[in-house]
Amino acid sequence: RRAILQNAMPGVAATANGKIGIIGTQATVRSGAYEKKLRELGPSGLETHSKPCPLFVPLAEEGWENDETALMVAEKYLAEFRESAVDVLILGCTHYPLLKNTIARVVGNGVTLVDSAEETARETRRMLAERELLRDGDGERKMSFYLTDGSDAFVSVASRFLGRPVGEAEVVDIV
Repeated sequence: RRAILQNAMPGVAATANGKIGIIGTQATVRSGAYEKKLRELGPSGLETHSKPCPLFVPLAEEGWENDETALMVAEKYLAEFRESAVDVLILGCTHYPLLKNTIARVVGNGVTLVDSAEETARETRRMLAERELLRDGDGERKMSFYLTDGSDAFVSVASRFLGRPVGEAEVVDIV
């Protein structure tokens, strides 16, 4: 729920015409959570347009986020956003920022993309600062990754997402 709030607030702040698009997984779109939060935060008359884009996840995991296949899929999924004249598009899935260039190319320059990864990083930084847990720039950094499933694609996707190699990820049982 916090992720929805941190993506909805910049979406409401960025819209000039009150028309916001949301893309996400089937479950995210079906939940209606973004629409509810946007209407709660936004002005009366705010319009939302949602579309599940399930093929974006495997495209990102395969590393095909900037090729012709991704472009064709994005054209198919996102055409309705051009028709509805949204001026903000919320990327409501952690994989979608990897397709940001392709998505931007399809929806056009007049549409502001709200990147869930950037918003999550901003909120994490804010929370760490609030608790006085931010580290300074000195010292060696170690990243550890823990997953609840053994996704083979994680290391590849995470490396592309972070822009640097990611070591191994440990699968943990949280039950």
